[in-house]
Amino acid sequence: MELFTKCLHAGYSPQNGQPRVAPIVQSTTFRYDSAEQIASLFDLESSGFFYSRIGNPTVDMLEQKIASLEGGIGALCTSSGQAANLLAILNLAKNGDHVISSTNIYGGSFNIMTNILKRFGIETTLIDQDANDDAIAAAIKPNTRLIYGETLANPALSVLDIERIAGIAHAHGVPLIVDNTFATPALCRPLEYGADIVTHSTTKYMDGHAVQLGGAIVDGGSFDWTNGRFPEFVEPDQSYHGLVYSDAFGPAAYIAKARVQLMRDMGCCQSAQGAFYTNLGLETLPLRMQRHSENALRLAKWLACQPRVQKVSYPGLPGDKYHALSRKYLPHGASGVLTVVLEGGREAGVKFINKLKLVSIETHVADIRTCVLHPASSTHRQLQDDQLALAGVEPGLLRISTGLENVEDIVADIEQALA
Repeated sequence: MELFTKCLHAGYSPQNGQPRVAPIVQSTTFRYDSAEQIASLFDLESSGFFYSRIGNPTVDMLEQKIASLEGGIGALCTSSGQAANLLAILNLAKNGDHVISSTNIYGGSFNIMTNILKRFGIETTLIDQDANDDAIAAAIKPNTRLIYGETLANPALSVLDIERIAGIAHAHGVPLIVDNTFATPALCRPLEYGADIVTHSTTKYMDGHAVQLGGAIVDGGSFDWTNGRFPEFVEPDQSYHGLVYSDAFGPAAYIAKARVQLMRDMGCCQSAQGAFYTNLGLETLPLRMQRHSENALRLAKWLACQPRVQKVSYPGLPGDKYHALSRKYLPHGASGVLTVVLEGGREAGVKFINKLKLVSIETHVADIRTCVLHPASSTHRQLQDDQLALAGVEPGLLRISTGLENVEDIVADIEQALA
Protein backbone atom coordinates (compact mmCIF):
# COMPACT_ATOMS: atom_id res chain seq x y z
CA MET A 1 0.00 0.00 0.00
CA GLU A 2 1.02 3.60 -0.59
CA LEU A 3 1.33 6.02 2.31
CA PHE A 4 -2.16 7.57 2.07
CA THR A 5 -3.69 4.10 2.08
CA LYS A 6 -1.51 2.85 4.95
CA CYS A 7 -2.64 5.75 7.10
CA LEU A 8 -6.21 4.51 6.76
CA HIS A 9 -5.83 0.73 6.63
CA ALA A 10 -2.52 -0.46 8.13
CA GLY A 11 -2.64 -2.13 11.53
CA TYR A 12 -6.28 -3.19 11.50
CA SER A 13 -8.24 -5.36 9.05
CA PRO A 14 -11.79 -5.98 10.28
CA GLN A 15 -13.25 -9.36 9.48
CA ASN A 16 -16.86 -10.16 8.59
CA GLY A 17 -19.19 -8.41 11.02
CA GLN A 18 -16.42 -6.67 12.99
CA PRO A 19 -16.26 -2.90 13.63
CA ARG A 20 -14.99 -0.84 10.68
CA VAL A 21 -13.12 1.45 13.11
CA ALA A 22 -10.57 -0.18 15.40
CA PRO A 23 -12.30 -0.50 18.80
CA ILE A 24 -10.97 0.80 22.12
CA VAL A 25 -10.14 -2.27 24.22
CA GLN A 26 -10.49 -0.56 27.59
CA SER A 27 -9.19 -3.42 29.70
CA THR A 28 -6.03 -3.83 31.70
CA THR A 29 -6.24 -7.61 31.73
CA PHE A 30 -7.22 -10.57 29.52
CA ARG A 31 -8.81 -13.90 30.42
CA TYR A 32 -7.43 -17.34 29.50
CA ASP A 33 -8.68 -20.88 30.03
CA SER A 34 -5.60 -22.36 31.70
CA ALA A 35 -2.59 -21.51 33.83
CA GLU A 36 -0.40 -23.09 31.15
CA GLN A 37 -1.52 -20.52 28.59
CA ILE A 38 -0.65 -17.66 30.93
CA ALA A 39 2.73 -19.22 31.72
CA SER A 40 3.49 -19.54 28.01
CA LEU A 41 2.74 -15.85 27.50
CA PHE A 42 4.93 -14.81 30.42
CA ASP A 43 7.78 -16.97 29.10
CA LEU A 44 7.41 -15.30 25.66
CA GLU A 45 6.79 -18.67 24.06
CA SER A 46 3.49 -17.60 22.49
CA SER A 47 1.97 -14.32 21.37
CA GLY A 48 -1.06 -12.67 22.91
CA PHE A 49 -2.15 -10.05 25.41
CA PHE A 50 -1.98 -10.60 29.14
CA TYR A 51 -1.49 -7.14 30.68
CA SER A 52 -1.95 -3.77 28.95
CA ARG A 53 1.39 -2.43 30.19
CA ILE A 54 3.10 -4.91 27.87
CA GLY A 55 0.54 -4.94 25.08
CA ASN A 56 -3.06 -3.97 24.33
CA PRO A 57 -5.08 -4.67 21.16
CA THR A 58 -5.81 -0.99 20.46
CA VAL A 59 -2.21 0.03 21.13
CA ASP A 60 -1.02 -2.90 19.03
CA MET A 61 -3.07 -1.60 16.11
CA LEU A 62 -1.34 1.78 16.41
CA GLU A 63 2.10 0.17 16.70
CA GLN A 64 1.55 -1.87 13.57
CA LYS A 65 0.41 1.21 11.66
CA ILE A 66 3.39 3.34 12.72
CA ALA A 67 5.81 0.52 11.90
CA SER A 68 4.21 0.19 8.48
CA LEU A 69 4.40 3.93 7.80
CA GLU A 70 8.10 4.04 8.69
CA GLY A 71 8.94 0.78 6.91
CA GLY A 72 10.03 -0.97 10.11
CA ILE A 73 9.42 -4.49 11.37
CA GLY A 74 7.92 -3.47 14.70
CA ALA A 75 7.10 -0.55 16.95
CA LEU A 76 6.53 0.19 20.63
CA CYS A 77 4.23 3.00 21.70
CA THR A 78 5.03 4.90 24.88
CA SER A 79 3.39 7.48 27.11
CA SER A 80 5.34 10.39 25.58
CA GLY A 81 8.09 11.26 23.15
CA GLN A 82 10.50 11.73 26.05
CA ALA A 83 9.76 8.17 27.19
CA ALA A 84 10.35 6.88 23.65
CA ASN A 85 13.77 8.51 23.37
CA LEU A 86 14.87 7.44 26.85
CA LEU A 87 13.81 3.82 26.32
CA ALA A 88 15.38 3.74 22.86
CA ILE A 89 18.73 4.70 24.41
CA LEU A 90 18.50 2.57 27.56
CA ASN A 91 17.67 -0.45 25.43
CA LEU A 92 21.27 -0.24 24.18
CA ALA A 93 23.31 1.62 26.79
CA LYS A 94 23.98 0.82 30.44
CA ASN A 95 26.34 1.88 33.21
CA GLY A 96 29.83 2.33 31.77
CA ASP A 97 28.67 2.80 28.18
CA HIS A 98 28.97 5.80 25.88
CA VAL A 99 26.58 7.46 23.43
CA ILE A 100 27.00 10.19 20.82
CA SER A 101 24.39 12.86 20.12
CA SER A 102 24.07 15.77 17.78
CA THR A 103 23.96 19.11 19.59
CA ASN A 104 21.00 20.18 17.43
CA ILE A 105 18.20 18.44 19.29
CA TYR A 106 15.09 19.25 21.31
CA GLY A 107 15.76 20.75 24.75
CA GLY A 108 14.25 17.81 26.62
CA SER A 109 16.40 15.37 24.66
CA PHE A 110 19.45 17.58 25.25
CA ASN A 111 18.74 17.35 28.98
CA ILE A 112 18.50 13.54 28.75
CA MET A 113 21.88 13.42 27.04
CA THR A 114 23.70 15.87 29.29
CA ASN A 115 22.09 15.19 32.69
CA ILE A 116 19.80 12.16 32.98
CA LEU A 117 22.12 9.63 31.34
CA LYS A 118 24.86 10.63 33.81
CA ARG A 119 22.67 9.27 36.60
CA PHE A 120 22.70 5.90 34.82
CA GLY A 121 26.48 6.02 34.48
CA ILE A 122 26.30 6.63 30.73
CA GLU A 123 28.69 9.12 29.15
CA THR A 124 27.55 11.38 26.29
CA THR A 125 29.66 13.12 23.65
CA LEU A 126 27.95 15.98 21.82
CA ILE A 127 28.95 16.48 18.19
CA ASP A 128 28.38 18.98 15.42
CA GLN A 129 26.31 16.95 12.94
CA ASP A 130 27.70 19.08 10.11
CA ALA A 131 31.32 18.24 10.96
CA ASN A 132 33.33 16.15 8.50
CA ASP A 133 33.36 12.36 8.61
CA ASP A 134 36.70 12.11 10.41
CA ALA A 135 35.62 14.48 13.18
CA ILE A 136 32.43 12.53 13.82
CA ALA A 137 34.19 9.15 13.66
CA ALA A 138 36.78 10.41 16.15
CA ALA A 139 34.04 10.64 18.80
CA ILE A 140 33.33 6.89 18.59
CA LYS A 141 34.88 4.82 21.40
CA PRO A 142 35.06 1.07 22.05
CA ASN A 143 32.11 1.42 24.46
CA THR A 144 29.98 3.60 22.15
CA ARG A 145 26.50 2.13 21.75
CA LEU A 146 24.71 4.57 19.40
CA ILE A 147 24.63 7.85 17.53
CA TYR A 148 21.51 10.01 17.94
CA GLY A 149 20.07 12.90 15.90
CA GLU A 150 16.86 14.48 14.63
CA THR A 151 15.71 14.54 11.00
CA LEU A 152 14.62 18.14 11.50
CA ALA A 153 16.08 19.61 14.68
CA ASN A 154 13.75 21.29 17.16
CA PRO A 155 14.02 24.28 17.01
CA ALA A 156 17.31 24.78 15.10
CA LEU A 157 15.70 23.29 11.94
CA SER A 158 18.97 21.79 10.80
CA VAL A 159 18.54 18.77 8.53
CA LEU A 160 20.44 15.63 9.50
CA ASP A 161 22.44 14.03 6.69
CA ILE A 162 21.05 10.63 7.64
CA GLU A 163 22.77 8.61 4.94
CA ARG A 164 26.20 10.03 5.76
CA ILE A 165 25.89 9.68 9.55
CA ALA A 166 24.49 6.15 9.19
CA GLY A 167 27.51 5.20 7.07
CA ILE A 168 29.90 6.44 9.74
CA ALA A 169 27.99 4.66 12.49
CA HIS A 170 27.83 1.35 10.63
CA ALA A 171 31.51 1.45 9.75
CA HIS A 172 32.16 1.30 13.49
CA GLY A 173 29.44 -1.23 14.33
CA VAL A 174 27.00 1.12 16.07
CA PRO A 175 23.39 1.97 15.15
CA LEU A 176 21.91 5.34 14.26
CA ILE A 177 18.78 6.47 16.13
CA VAL A 178 16.81 9.27 14.43
CA ASP A 179 13.99 11.25 16.00
CA ASN A 180 11.61 11.82 13.09
CA THR A 181 8.99 13.86 14.97
CA PHE A 182 9.00 17.02 12.84
CA ALA A 183 9.21 15.29 9.47
CA THR A 184 6.92 12.31 10.19
CA PRO A 185 6.92 9.39 7.73
CA ALA A 186 4.73 11.52 5.47
CA LEU A 187 7.79 13.63 4.58
CA CYS A 188 10.80 11.43 5.41
CA ARG A 189 11.42 7.77 6.31
CA PRO A 190 14.90 7.63 7.88
CA LEU A 191 15.10 3.84 7.68
CA GLU A 192 15.26 4.15 3.89
CA TYR A 193 18.46 6.18 4.26
CA GLY A 194 20.23 3.83 6.64
CA ALA A 195 18.91 4.74 10.10
CA ASP A 196 18.36 1.72 12.35
CA ILE A 197 15.88 2.98 14.94
CA VAL A 198 13.33 5.79 14.57
CA THR A 199 11.62 7.58 17.43
CA HIS A 200 8.65 9.93 17.56
CA SER A 201 6.80 12.23 19.84
CA THR A 202 3.39 11.25 18.50
CA THR A 203 2.06 14.19 20.56
CA LYS A 204 3.10 16.42 17.66
CA TYR A 205 2.09 15.98 14.02
CA MET A 206 1.03 12.33 14.31
CA ASP A 207 -1.73 13.32 16.73
CA GLY A 208 -1.86 16.78 15.23
CA HIS A 209 -4.76 18.09 17.29
CA ALA A 210 -3.11 18.71 20.69
CA VAL A 211 -5.27 16.12 22.45
CA GLN A 212 -3.00 13.15 23.25
CA LEU A 213 0.51 12.70 24.59
CA GLY A 214 2.47 9.80 23.18
CA GLY A 215 5.68 8.46 21.74
CA ALA A 216 6.87 5.62 19.54
CA ILE A 217 10.01 3.60 18.83
CA VAL A 218 10.31 1.88 15.44
CA ASP A 219 12.78 -0.93 14.75
CA GLY A 220 14.18 -1.13 11.23
CA GLY A 221 15.15 -4.76 11.74
CA SER A 222 18.38 -4.56 9.76
CA PHE A 223 21.09 -3.96 12.37
CA ASP A 224 23.31 -6.85 13.47
CA TRP A 225 23.03 -6.95 17.27
CA THR A 226 25.41 -9.93 17.36
CA ASN A 227 28.45 -7.93 16.18
CA GLY A 228 30.11 -8.04 19.60
CA ARG A 229 29.18 -4.59 20.90
CA PHE A 230 25.83 -5.60 22.41
CA PRO A 231 26.18 -8.54 24.82
CA GLU A 232 22.67 -8.05 26.21
CA PHE A 233 21.25 -9.34 22.91
CA VAL A 234 23.34 -12.50 22.80
CA GLU A 235 23.64 -13.36 26.49
CA PRO A 236 20.84 -15.02 28.51
CA ASP A 237 18.29 -12.78 30.24
CA GLN A 238 17.76 -14.42 33.62
CA SER A 239 14.47 -12.59 34.13
CA TYR A 240 13.13 -14.82 31.32
CA HIS A 241 14.83 -18.06 32.40
CA GLY A 242 17.86 -17.57 30.16
CA LEU A 243 16.13 -16.38 27.00
CA VAL A 244 18.53 -14.95 24.36
CA TYR A 245 16.90 -12.11 22.41
CA SER A 246 18.85 -12.55 19.19
CA ASP A 247 17.93 -16.26 19.11
CA ALA A 248 14.31 -15.88 20.15
CA PHE A 249 13.38 -12.84 18.04
CA GLY A 250 15.96 -12.62 15.25
CA PRO A 251 15.75 -9.29 13.37
CA ALA A 252 13.14 -8.04 15.86
CA ALA A 253 15.41 -8.54 18.88
CA TYR A 254 15.72 -4.81 19.60
CA ILE A 255 12.02 -3.94 19.73
CA ALA A 256 11.15 -7.18 21.54
CA LYS A 257 13.72 -6.45 24.25
CA ALA A 258 12.44 -2.88 24.62
CA ARG A 259 8.91 -4.18 25.18
CA VAL A 260 9.40 -7.22 27.39
CA GLN A 261 12.27 -5.83 29.45
CA LEU A 262 12.13 -2.02 29.65
CA MET A 263 8.40 -1.46 29.20
CA ARG A 264 7.75 -4.34 31.59
CA ASP A 265 9.88 -2.71 34.30
CA MET A 266 9.44 1.02 33.62
CA GLY A 267 5.80 1.00 32.63
CA CYS A 268 5.67 4.17 30.51
CA CYS A 269 3.00 2.68 28.25
CA GLN A 270 0.40 4.23 25.97
CA SER A 271 -3.26 3.77 26.91
CA ALA A 272 -5.95 2.24 24.70
CA GLN A 273 -7.84 5.53 24.64
CA GLY A 274 -4.64 7.41 23.79
CA ALA A 275 -3.86 5.02 20.94
CA PHE A 276 -7.38 5.53 19.57
CA TYR A 277 -6.96 9.32 19.53
CA THR A 278 -3.49 9.12 17.97
CA ASN A 279 -4.78 6.83 15.24
CA LEU A 280 -7.45 9.38 14.33
CA GLY A 281 -4.67 11.88 13.74
CA LEU A 282 -2.63 9.45 11.66
CA GLU A 283 -5.51 8.91 9.28
CA THR A 284 -5.13 12.44 7.89
CA LEU A 285 -1.35 12.81 8.36
CA PRO A 286 -0.25 13.10 4.69
CA LEU A 287 -2.93 15.67 3.90
CA ARG A 288 -2.05 17.76 6.92
CA MET A 289 1.72 17.61 6.37
CA GLN A 290 1.27 18.84 2.81
CA ARG A 291 -0.73 21.86 4.00
CA HIS A 292 1.58 22.54 6.96
CA SER A 293 4.56 22.59 4.60
CA GLU A 294 2.86 24.83 2.05
CA ASN A 295 1.78 27.36 4.68
CA ALA A 296 5.20 27.39 6.36
CA LEU A 297 7.02 28.01 3.08
CA ARG A 298 4.72 30.88 2.12
CA LEU A 299 5.06 32.42 5.58
CA ALA A 300 8.84 32.02 5.55
CA LYS A 301 9.12 33.75 2.16
CA TRP A 302 6.97 36.63 3.40
CA LEU A 303 8.91 37.02 6.66
CA ALA A 304 12.22 37.04 4.80
CA CYS A 305 11.13 40.27 3.08
CA GLN A 306 10.12 42.13 6.24
CA PRO A 307 12.45 44.94 7.42
CA ARG A 308 12.05 44.15 11.13
CA VAL A 309 13.07 40.51 10.61
CA GLN A 310 16.75 39.81 11.12
CA LYS A 311 16.77 36.14 10.14
CA VAL A 312 14.37 33.40 9.03
CA SER A 313 15.31 29.73 9.16
CA TYR A 314 13.31 27.22 7.15
CA PRO A 315 14.96 24.40 5.16
CA GLY A 316 12.41 24.79 2.38
CA LEU A 317 13.64 28.30 1.62
CA PRO A 318 16.06 28.56 -1.32
CA GLY A 319 19.27 29.87 0.13
CA ASP A 320 18.75 28.27 3.53
CA LYS A 321 21.87 26.52 4.84
CA TYR A 322 20.04 23.17 4.80
CA HIS A 323 18.08 23.61 1.59
CA ALA A 324 20.11 21.03 -0.37
CA LEU A 325 19.69 18.40 2.36
CA SER A 326 16.02 19.31 2.59
CA ARG A 327 15.55 18.61 -1.12
CA LYS A 328 17.19 15.21 -0.64
CA TYR A 329 15.44 14.05 2.52
CA LEU A 330 12.25 16.16 2.45
CA PRO A 331 11.33 16.44 -1.23
CA HIS A 332 7.59 16.69 -0.49
CA GLY A 333 7.84 19.52 2.04
CA ALA A 334 9.96 20.73 4.93
CA SER A 335 7.23 20.48 7.59
CA GLY A 336 5.39 23.33 9.28
CA VAL A 337 7.90 24.79 11.73
CA LEU A 338 10.10 27.81 11.09
CA THR A 339 12.15 30.14 13.27
CA VAL A 340 12.60 33.88 13.17
CA VAL A 341 14.88 36.35 14.91
CA LEU A 342 13.63 39.94 15.08
CA GLU A 343 15.70 43.08 15.24
CA GLY A 344 16.03 43.88 18.93
CA GLY A 345 16.59 40.26 19.99
CA ARG A 346 14.90 38.80 23.06
CA GLU A 347 13.07 41.98 24.10
CA ALA A 348 11.60 42.54 20.63
CA GLY A 349 10.58 38.89 20.41
CA VAL A 350 8.67 39.04 23.68
CA LYS A 351 6.86 42.23 22.64
CA PHE A 352 5.98 40.66 19.30
CA ILE A 353 4.42 37.46 20.65
CA ASN A 354 2.44 39.43 23.25
CA LYS A 355 0.73 41.33 20.39
CA LEU A 356 -0.41 38.24 18.48
CA LYS A 357 -4.17 37.59 18.34
CA LEU A 358 -4.86 34.62 16.07
CA VAL A 359 -1.55 32.88 16.70
CA SER A 360 -1.44 31.26 20.14
CA ILE A 361 1.43 31.41 22.61
CA GLU A 362 1.77 27.74 23.58
CA THR A 363 4.25 25.26 24.96
CA HIS A 364 3.53 23.11 21.97
CA VAL A 365 4.38 22.65 18.33
CA ALA A 366 3.08 20.76 15.30
CA ASP A 367 -0.59 21.49 15.89
CA ILE A 368 -3.37 22.20 13.40
CA ARG A 369 -3.54 25.72 14.88
CA THR A 370 -0.66 28.15 14.43
CA CYS A 371 1.31 28.72 17.62
CA VAL A 372 4.49 30.50 18.67
CA LEU A 373 7.05 30.02 21.43
CA HIS A 374 10.23 31.59 22.74
CA PRO A 375 12.40 28.45 23.25
CA ALA A 376 15.10 30.09 25.39
CA SER A 377 12.55 30.85 28.11
CA SER A 378 10.47 27.67 27.73
CA THR A 379 11.43 24.38 26.05
CA HIS A 380 15.16 25.12 26.37
CA ARG A 381 14.94 27.04 29.64
CA GLN A 382 17.19 24.55 31.48
CA LEU A 383 20.08 25.26 29.11
CA GLN A 384 22.79 27.79 29.81
CA ASP A 385 23.71 30.36 27.13
CA ASP A 386 26.63 28.26 25.88
CA GLN A 387 24.36 25.21 25.68
CA LEU A 388 21.74 27.26 23.84
CA ALA A 389 24.39 28.16 21.29
CA LEU A 390 25.33 24.49 20.86
CA ALA A 391 21.68 23.61 20.28
CA GLY A 392 21.36 26.34 17.66
CA VAL A 393 19.02 28.45 19.78
CA GLU A 394 19.67 32.18 19.84
CA PRO A 395 18.30 34.04 22.90
CA GLY A 396 15.91 36.05 20.71
CA LEU A 397 14.82 33.17 18.47
CA LEU A 398 11.09 32.57 18.05
CA ARG A 399 9.65 29.25 16.90
CA ILE A 400 6.52 29.48 14.78
CA SER A 401 4.52 26.33 14.16
CA THR A 402 2.37 27.04 11.12
CA GLY A 403 -1.11 25.56 11.33
CA LEU A 404 -3.80 24.81 8.78
CA GLU A 405 -5.53 28.18 8.80
CA ASN A 406 -5.74 30.24 5.63
CA VAL A 407 -2.18 31.49 5.26
CA GLU A 408 -3.35 35.03 4.56
CA ASP A 409 -4.92 35.15 8.02
CA ILE A 410 -1.67 33.93 9.60
CA VAL A 411 0.33 36.56 7.72
CA ALA A 412 -2.14 39.31 8.67
CA ASP A 413 -1.83 38.53 12.38
CA ILE A 414 1.96 38.42 12.26
CA GLU A 415 2.01 41.65 10.24
CA GLN A 416 -0.06 43.55 12.82
CA ALA A 417 2.08 42.18 15.66
CA LEU A 418 5.26 43.31 13.89
CA ALA A 419 3.72 46.75 13.42
